[in-house]
Amino acid sequence: MGRSFICLLIGMGLFASGCDSAPQPTTEGPPAGFTALFNEHNLDGWHGMPHFDPRELRAMSDGERETRIAEWTEEAGRHWSVENGELVNDGEGPYLTTDGEYGDFELRLEYRTVPRADSGVYLRGNPQVQIWDWTEEAKWELGADKGSGGLWNNSPGAPGKDPLVRADRPFGEWNALRIVMIGSRVTVWLNDRLVVDHAIMENFWDRSAPLWSAGPIQLQTHGGEIRWRNLFLREIGREEATATLRRGGPARGEPVDDGFESIFNGRDFSGWAGPLDRNEIVDGTILSNYGTIYTEKEYGDFVVRFEFLLPPAGNNGLAVRYPGEGDTAYVGMCELQVLDDDHPQYAELDPRQYHGSVYGMIAAHRGFVRPPGEWDYQEVTVKGSRIRVELNGVVIVDGDVSEVTDFMGRNGDRYVGRTRTRGHFGLAGHGDPVRFRNLEIKELG
Repeated sequence: MGRSFICLLIGMGLFASGCDSAPQPTTEGPPAGFTALFNEHNLDGWHGMPHFDPRELRAMSDGERETRIAEWTEEAGRHWSVENGELVNDGEGPYLTTDGEYGDFELRLEYRTVPRADSGVYLRGNPQVQIWDWTEEAKWELGADKGSGGLWNNSPGAPGKDPLVRADRPFGEWNALRIVMIGSRVTVWLNDRLVVDHAIMENFWDRSAPLWSAGPIQLQTHGGEIRWRNLFLREIGREEATATLRRGGPARGEPVDDGFESIFNGRDFSGWAGPLDRNEIVDGTILSNYGTIYTEKEYGDFVVRFEFLLPPAGNNGLAVRYPGEGDTAYVGMCELQVLDDDHPQYAELDPRQYHGSVYGMIAAHRGFVRPPGEWDYQEVTVKGSRIRVELNGVVIVDGDVSEVTDFMGRNGDRYVGRTRTRGHFGLAGHGDPVRFRNLEIKELG
């Protein structure tokens, strides 16, 4: 939401504040590195929005969107207030929604609610970190007896849907939520107890696609008074995000022996084969230029994790179960694309050619590659004929090559290697200087 629109809302009397006044921190101030989302005086920085598909809001014209938000915000003003430095909602009305949109972040807040109330925190406009009255037996069949803090809108049985422990405090006491979101992965502590551990948050609005990369925080209203205070947010940078993903989430400390072995020592091509003379090692990274270089060792089922850095228009690939010669896209099990997705020269590609795609067979979800010149983090799991690709904490491919019947450009006769059960892992250079580092692999039983 632009500043001019915020001023419009103020001019309409929807927010009681001067247009030039900046939100002030709480009395104690936010923790180091955090900013206050709520200034303890008024609703500056927030607008109203009910349970509404963010895709529909984005599809509106600017004028239609501003009108709709103004209507929601006016209604929200009848149900939200500020008392003694606390946000108070009467249990009705649109949800209070941040003007800002956030990607990877750590959110801390406190809430206090009443019996039979039902609330939650939407992340990137997606429901939700659940807040229950766990004593309400009528909702036990919905999971209320398990307590608050879970990703309640995840599919039944999915990680994160039910909290690991019940950590709610008695009514009348404040509860503290700490939420870390990186990519689609969410970790939640309730009252300093881990209740969700690095679980994928499903996209409620389209379960066939991953959650989008940025969006607002929303405070849900649902049938009973709820109070909020000390709302602080810290945006997480790329390096921290990658380090956290590599160690399996923020609930874990220093990396432990998790079964991965390094396949690149950072100094030379020991353990690698192929056209090594056409590729380089620069500053502890593999600069993959030409041809397919590959591990001397062969693998069946495995997980590989690594970081890569693309130049503008960079194009490369991962050789999966490669036989040691030929074009891995056809003679190996597959090639997984490594590509600067957003470069104009790739605007007209087949969907099965974009980053992370199983080349020519399975299209990846787009929009999660970092800009050229920044390091991305990726994990690939190959088990049987199934391949799963997770990029920067977002699952962009989860498919089975044995089930593919529609192939790019021709029938499947050319993809002779897709049934391979064992082979080398490699990097397929296509003439662009793409860098790789921290390559590690774990064999699966």
